[in-house]
Amino acid sequence: MMKKFVGYLMLLILASSAVSCTLFINHNTPKGYVRYAVYLLDRDGLYADGTEWAQKRKEVLKAAKSITDLDEAHRLVQEAADVAGGKHSFLWEPVKDTASYPEFAPEVKMLEGGIIHAVLPGHTGVKVSDSLYIHMVFDYLQDHLDARGVIVDLRNNTGGNMYPMIASISPLLPEGIVLQFKSRKQTTPVSLDYVTRSYEIAADDIRKFPASTPVAVLTDEKTGSSGEATLICFLGLDNVKTFGHPTAGYPSGNVTHTLSDGYLFAITRSAELSRTGELFCEDPINPDVNTETPLEDAIAWIESHNIGILLEAQ
Repeated sequence: MMKKFVGYLMLLILASSAVSCTLFINHNTPKGYVRYAVYLLDRDGLYADGTEWAQKRKEVLKAAKSITDLDEAHRLVQEAADVAGGKHSFLWEPVKDTASYPEFAPEVKMLEGGIIHAVLPGHTGVKVSDSLYIHMVFDYLQDHLDARGVIVDLRNNTGGNMYPMIASISPLLPEGIVLQFKSRKQTTPVSLDYVTRSYEIAADDIRKFPASTPVAVLTDEKTGSSGEATLICFLGLDNVKTFGHPTAGYPSGNVTHTLSDGYLFAITRSAELSRTGELFCEDPINPDVNTETPLEDAIAWIESHNIGILLEAQ
């Protein structure tokens, strides 16, 4: 059950002590392990309110009183997380053998006709550094601002840390709010300037593509979590069109805690708002063009878009 969700990793990897209210919980016992996880869900879980959570919380804490091993504790924690955090909340054991970890650097190249094809894979920083991920794409875009169009390929991007992804394609995005996180208690905007400055890229140092440059974004059923967040940053822009298949359906913001046995506990804390005000959380995001040949259709659209602009100028 837990392994099913490992591909759709959290948007943010945050350490959390959260000990002030839990000083008297022995996290090393199965019972204490569950009680601490429930505390975290109470605090962070997007759905940790209402009668369904109240009932599940009661059931889990009651069951925890008699458990004797961590495997059972894991099961109870996941049951609680399914209710308080939804399908994007999960426990998993950190990768120990990083040599075999399937993480790849972006790929970017110029296709025939002057169209840039940038492939953005999932990213956690385990094998590929944030800086390498960002600048492989960012620098190429900065050097080719005269391209006739750009294809941002998010197929197979199962998530990780959204910030390097967004920073890498910042020359394609207008300044301002790129998306917002909506939790139970507040709505938090994320600006492009905040994202880029986090990696020491000042707004004045970013050369932008012309607003008329057509940008196609490709998605499929594996585009999840941070891959979907990156997609959301493009929604509502006049020069953008999306192609492919509906996404995985994990467009939500997670906070991650390290538990006493070393397991990581990702809790969905927020849904995501696009610049158009559309709210995303647990449903797939449909492309503008549902197609089996997204790359070819994107190229054709960019070419026809440029022809249209040329005719309008005559």
